[in-house]
This record gives sequence, structure tokens and C-alpha cells, in this order.
Amino acid sequence: MDNTYVALIMGLLILVASFISVEAAISVAIIEIAMGVIGGNFLGLQSTPWIDFLAGFGGILLTFLAGAETDPQLMKEKFKESFLIGGISFLAPFLLTFAYCYWVAGWSFKAAEIAGTALSTTSLAVVYAVLVETGLTETKIGKIIMASCFVTDFGTALLLSLLFAEENWLTLVFVFGSVVIIFLSPKVMSPILKRYGNRVIEPEIKFLFFLLFLFMYLGKIGASHAVLPVFILGLVLSNALRSNRDLQRKLRVIAFAMITPFFFIKGGMNVSLKEVYANFGILLVLFGVKMGAKVIGVYPIAKKYIPKSATYATLLMSTGLTFGTISSLYGLSAGFINASQFSVLVTVVILTAIVPTFIAQRWFQPNLVEESRVSVDPVKELSALNVIEQREGENV
Repeated sequence: MDNTYVALIMGLLILVASFISVEAAISVAIIEIAMGVIGGNFLGLQSTPWIDFLAGFGGILLTFLAGAETDPQLMKEKFKESFLIGGISFLAPFLLTFAYCYWVAGWSFKAAEIAGTALSTTSLAVVYAVLVETGLTETKIGKIIMASCFVTDFGTALLLSLLFAEENWLTLVFVFGSVVIIFLSPKVMSPILKRYGNRVIEPEIKFLFFLLFLFMYLGKIGASHAVLPVFILGLVLSNALRSNRDLQRKLRVIAFAMITPFFFIKGGMNVSLKEVYANFGILLVLFGVKMGAKVIGVYPIAKKYIPKSATYATLLMSTGLTFGTISSLYGLSAGFINASQFSVLVTVVILTAIVPTFIAQRWFQPNLVEESRVSVDPVKELSALNVIEQREGENV
């Protein structure tokens, strides 16, 4: 398929998704995933190496931005809440999904492990995109949710490594290199911001992108994935970015305007409606198992620690995309699951990115003004209120 045609169709889908998102007041991530389903099933759209790269980089960039939005001090203060919510968000769906696939659906042991891993995830990328659009990233509830997502995805990544990864000496290079980069980055970022900040050529953004590319390369040669160290990188650079709001705004613009849409549309393109129709029964059951496990596990803890937004937090913690797709792809390439099982798992993962997010936004959206009043920092409270004022001005 001609690259210019693919680019034209992708550009059109990205543009239409933006219009629909604004008019329907629904997260653009949901619309872009749906556009990917349409493009892959009805427009003959197929992925290309450049789409694969942009999609992979989009997921990495979203994860970095999510880490940069997480308040380290609040994460430390709310460690118990984040650890409990994130931990049970990972463990409950893994155990229930594994049990169903192995003992009820009759999948092999390895296939059941893949299914449990794929459906144990929470999509940090989707959650971050939603929180940015709603202005909740600067509130306590938003930061607790992002910290909990990190705990969930850390558990998923660790399990995937322990159960399936074939570590070699290059994995040590990835681990050691990640530690060195994370340690040195704040020391290097500060003088770069002072010397080169606020220039039209944006050297500081290019430096950050270089670090993200470096993590992606280390992850590739180390048979690992860069998502978790990139989140930590964002976390350690969060103070520097919060003190340079213009830089943070520019990164968001670059990300959401043209890079992250490829991540979400590529996710939708993985869904085969033909396979969905052929396996509709087990697909619904697996979707119900994951959602049920998340609700049973997460809601009681969320109700205890964030009572006013417990349902909203539970629904966002039920999302999945990046690690769910990665786990499914690994299982397929390793021969642990077949093409039909892969399509079912990926479709369930995509549905969990769409359905709970839509319900959370439509019926359980926290009040931004109220949430901003309980922010832990007056500067952040003012930032959240500015979002409200800006939106009100746009609506006039």
C-alpha cells in the first residue's frame, strides 16, 4: 500500500476524530481507537513500519508525560492508597482471567497465563489522555489514579518478565543503562533549560526526545520494554517540567496534535471484526471477567480512600491498551496462543480502553472546581482553575 495514501487516510481519521471529540465531549483517545477499527476493517488500512514506529513512540511519549504529571511528594504521601489500588487492580483480573481461561475455556496453561497478563493491565496512556483533557491531572484524585496505574503496570511488566521473557546479558545493559539515564537526567536537564530554554528551535524538547529514543533502543536490544523506566524518567523530571509550564504545554501540543493519535489508531487497527463475530461469546465473557475483577477488587479500596470519585477511579483503572497488546503479541509470537485467541484478547483490551472510559466521562466525571479546591498546592489549584476559565471562554 502506498505510503502517501496511508498518510492521507490516517491524517483524515485523526482530523475527524478531533472534530467528533470536541462536538461529542468524549475523549479523543476513544474516538481515535474507533477510527482505527474503521480504517482497518473498512478502508483497507494496514500498518507500515513508519506507523509502527510512530505508534510505539506515541505510547512512550504519553507514558513520559504521565510520569511528569505525577507529583512525587503526593505519590509518597499517598503510597498506601496507590499501592493498594494499583496492586489489587493488577492481581484480581490476572487470577480470575487465568482461572476462567484454564479451567473453564480449556486454554493451555501458557495461553491462560498470557490472557491473565494481558487483561491485568491498566492503560496509563489512555488514563493520562483522559485526565489531561478533563483538567484533572493537577488534582489529587488525578495524581492518585496515575500513581495507581503505574503500580498496576509495574506488576504486569514484572510478571511478563518473570513468566515469559528470555533475559540475556543485554537485559542487564537495558537495566543498568536505564538507571544511569534516570540518575543523570535531572542533573543535565537543569543547565540545558537555563542555557537553551525559550528558544524557537526548542533544544530542551529535542533533548527529551533523544532520551526517549535512547530508552526505546535500550529496550529493544535488551528484550524488554521502555514503558516503566520512561514513566520513572518523567517522575524524576516532574519538578523541572512543573517549573517550566510553557515547556510542558509545548510537549502536550506536540504529543496530542500528531504523535499520540497514531498510537491509538494503531491500537484500533488490531481489531478484526470478523474474529470478533466468530468469537463473540468468549469475548463478552472475558470482558465481563476483567471488568468484574476490577470492580470487585478496586472499588472497595477506592471507596475507602477517595469516596467521592471511587466509581470514576475504578472505571479508569479498568482500562487497558499498551501492555495488554504487548502481552498478546508476545504470546502470539512465542506460539502460546493462536491467531483466534490473539484477536479475542486484543479486542477485549481495546474494548476496555473504550467502554469504561466512556462511562466514566459520561456519568461519573468528577467536578473539576471541587477537585481543584482540594489540590495539595495552591499553584496547582490555580492551574486547574485556569483550565475551567479557558474552557468557559471557549464556550462563550
